[in-house]
Amino acid sequence: MKLIIAVVRDIDNDPVSHGLTSAGLRVTQVASTGGFLRRGNTTLLIGLEDEQVESAIEIIRQGCSPVTDSETRRASIFVLNVNQYIHF
Repeated sequence: MKLIIAVVRDIDNDPVSHGLTSAGLRVTQVASTGGFLRRGNTTLLIGLEDEQVESAIEIIRQGCSPVTDSETRRASIFVLNVNQYIHF
C-alpha cells in the first residue's frame, strides 16, 4: 500500500480532486501555504494500492492547469510506503 502526498495549487484542487475521486480513490484535502509569496496550496493525501500509483500521478498531471512562468511548479508529489492502514 502507498500514500501519495500531492501539493497542488488552489486553482487546480477541484479538477485534481474530482479526477481522483472519479477514479474511485479516497482523497483528504488539507489547506496549506508555502513557497514564494505564500501562495495558496492544497495538500492532498491519497491512500492507494501499489498498482494504482502511476494512474493517480497521471490524473494529478492532467488536472493541473498549464503555467506561463517556467519557475512555477504545478505540483509536488511524494509517494510513501505504508506499513499499516487502519480504518474504523
